[in-house]
This record gives sequence, structure tokens and C-alpha cells, in this order.
Amino acid sequence: MRQSPLVVVANRLPIDDSVAPDGAFEWRRSPGGLMSALHPLLRHTPATWVGWAGGTGPAPHLPDVDGVRMRAVALSGEDFRDHYEGFANATLWPLYHDAVEQPEYHRRWWEAYQRVNQRFAEAAAEAAEPGGLVWVQDYHLQLVPGLLRDLRPDLRIGFFLHVPFPPPELFMQLPRRAELLRGMLGADLIGFQRAQAAHNFAQLATRVLDLPATDRRIGVGERVVRIGAFPVSIDAAEMGALAARPDVADRARRLRQDLGDPERVVLSVDRMDYTKGIEQRLKAYHELLTSGDVKVRDTVLVQVVVPSRDRVSQYQILRDRVEHQVGRINGEFGRVGEPAIHYLSQPFDRTELVALYRIADVMAVTPLRDGMNLVAKEYVAARVDGTGALLLSEFAGAAAELEQAYLVNPHDLDGLKAALLAALRAAPEDVAARMRAMREHLGRNDIHAWARSYLRALDESGSLVTRLAGAE
Repeated sequence: MRQSPLVVVANRLPIDDSVAPDGAFEWRRSPGGLMSALHPLLRHTPATWVGWAGGTGPAPHLPDVDGVRMRAVALSGEDFRDHYEGFANATLWPLYHDAVEQPEYHRRWWEAYQRVNQRFAEAAAEAAEPGGLVWVQDYHLQLVPGLLRDLRPDLRIGFFLHVPFPPPELFMQLPRRAELLRGMLGADLIGFQRAQAAHNFAQLATRVLDLPATDRRIGVGERVVRIGAFPVSIDAAEMGALAARPDVADRARRLRQDLGDPERVVLSVDRMDYTKGIEQRLKAYHELLTSGDVKVRDTVLVQVVVPSRDRVSQYQILRDRVEHQVGRINGEFGRVGEPAIHYLSQPFDRTELVALYRIADVMAVTPLRDGMNLVAKEYVAARVDGTGALLLSEFAGAAAELEQAYLVNPHDLDGLKAALLAALRAAPEDVAARMRAMREHLGRNDIHAWARSYLRALDESGSLVTRLAGAE
């Protein structure tokens, strides 16, 4: 097979299957995400993306998409259940999010995680040219850097963790903690969302593996592994352009009319996940309605919840609890044609979502723990009129950058209520000043700046970063 100087390895391929107007089946690039960040580079550099195409069974043979070679990795039904739903999302995900939900440990899940990571590593090893760069993504594939180094020691390997990395006290619970650390340390550069995560990792490298470590470097035999914070971002210019489109502005006006033209709209957009703080937010809103600080005819809460991991029992239970809460609040405070909460549990078209961002006087982003939370950044980028208040959890990675948001501890119910009221009642000039500062920061630190920053640190020769700069 053809080999590439740059290989991206991620759990999913950045493509969707669709049907063309003539009825033919085709694969297209997914909008947004990592692919958008890297696309200027990938289309100017022979590149391969290694990932799962989304179905179980044999890996499909895929055409190039926008000039990028797609290399699918096969997952069986058992792999999907034990690796993806099991070890990745029922062991690592809850543990890495402060054990908000109790992690589960099963030996067969670990065996599947090893098996699938080996498969990804072998695919990457075949795809990379001699001396090439391989960039491995996220918690699903933490063993890949080490496995890949064993297969191809000539490669320059990067690893980036998009979710939080927990403090040592939590990570030490993992039965296979040493193997996971060694897997990540196969990389030349390990990137995290926040500096605290890099600090946690360095502490564990010393405590578990007895390696010399600082918050920047870890000695692994004769190698030095560099670590650091590289906060991920969004394509702010693309989001702003979408929000400024006349059809999106028209849709926003119609949405506000459909809501009854309230004085204030509060919006939350979350995946159905126990880390997102949905129940705590609804409880705080219920108490504000009870106290009369918020009145239904003046203020509307729109809660968008995108279904997630529906086959996992904890998520089914959470969905039932959230829907019960919403029903109770609407039953107590709603009127005919005037619900207290507009609850939407469905995937949302991107244009519709941006229209919602445009009508939200307050955007409530209050996860209990989050690696970054790009919804907060999307909201800021979409506020092209310079208005809008962002209520943001201190425990989202975005809080370290969007310091002018109304920051809140989502575990503190009274503090959450007070911060929401402050955002709702803030003077327009204060709201505008905060939004202006956040938009300026986001303009300087978009997803392209993130990709350049990481690849510049990984690619010591500078050849790929030079091509990226030329592409722009």
C-alpha cells in the first residue's frame, strides 16, 4: 500500500456515508472536528487517516476523501461491546471525569482494548512512510503509541488526550495503570487540554513507573518524552460566517417567535452524559422558578440533549431521570402553550444549532467535568453581534481560556443559581465587554492555531508546519 509522511490515528474516521442525488452510495467528509483543523495540511501533504468506519464486521475499502487516504480498521460486535462501550466508555471515561459515575472493571474489556489497540497500531505502521509522523488521538487508543514504537521505532509519534486526565488518587484505581502509562509514553510528545493534566501524568510516571519526570519532560530509558498543554479549539471564522448568514438570522428570528418572544432565552446544549451536570442545572432552575426569581412568561429555558451511548445502562437511567425532571417542572410551572422548559432530545442540524446560539441571551455550559467543551467556544464564535452571556463551569477546560465568562461551581447549587441570575440581570455594557474579550481570544486561538502549535512541537524538522503555513 502507499505510505504517507503524516498519519492521523483516531477512533473514528472523519467521514459519513450518504446517498448522492443520483442514488449512488458515497462517503463524504464529516463537518467540523479534528478533520477541519488538519484539512489545510492534509490536502497539501500525502496523508492517511486510520480509524473505524462505524460499522461492525470487515473493514470497508474506502476511497480518498478530499485528497486524504482513508484506512478503515475492522471492529467486530464483540470488539465494539468490550473495547468501545466497555473499557473505553465504562472504565476510562467515568474515571477520567472524576468518577462522577462509578467505573467498571472487567478483564475481558481489557483484553479487547489491547486487541483493538494492536490492530490500530499495525494499521498505522503500514500506512506511515520511513521517518514519518503519526498523531494518535484520545483515550480509546492509549496503548497505540507504545505498540507503534515497537513496530516502527523510526517514526515520530504524537499522542493527544481530548478528555481530562485524572489526579493520581483516581488513576491509581485502574488495575492496568502501568500498561496504560507505558502505552502513552511510547509517544515523543503527549498533549493534554490543561497544564494540570500534564502535571498529573508526570506525577504518575514517577509514582507508578519510577521514571524521572517534570511537568515538561519524562525520561524513558534513553528517550525523553515531552508533555504539555495544547488546548483544543474550533474554527471560529467558519462558525462566525455561518452565524452571519441571512438564512440563519431569519431562522433565529422565527425560533424566538416560536418561543413566544420571551424577554430572555437561556440555552443549554449537551450530550446525554452524566458528566454534563444536566440534573444539577435543572434543579437550580426549578428552585429559581419556585422562588419567583425567574418567571415563565419572561424567561424560557431551551434544553437540547443529544442522545449518546443509548446501549449503556447508565445513560438510559440518566435519560429517564432527566425527562422526569423536565416533566415535573413543566407540570408545576408551565401553562398551555407556555412550557417552562423546551426539551429537545435529538441530533441537531448545525444550521439550526447556530440559530439557537444566536437567540440565547444566556448560554449555560455547566459540566461537572469536561476536557474542554467546544459548545462554549461555538457560542462565543456565533455571537457576531457582540452580545450574549456565557455561564461556564470552572471544571470545563474552556474556563482556563474564557475567563470573562460567568464562572461557576456546578456542584454548588446556590452558587449556580446566583451565577445564572447574575448573567440574566447583567448590564448590557458588561455583557458586551466580556463577550468582546472572549471573541478576541478565540480569534487568536482557533483550531488551526491549535494544530500548528502541536505539530510544530512534534515535528522537529518543521517541514509539515511549513506546509501548513503555506496552505493558509
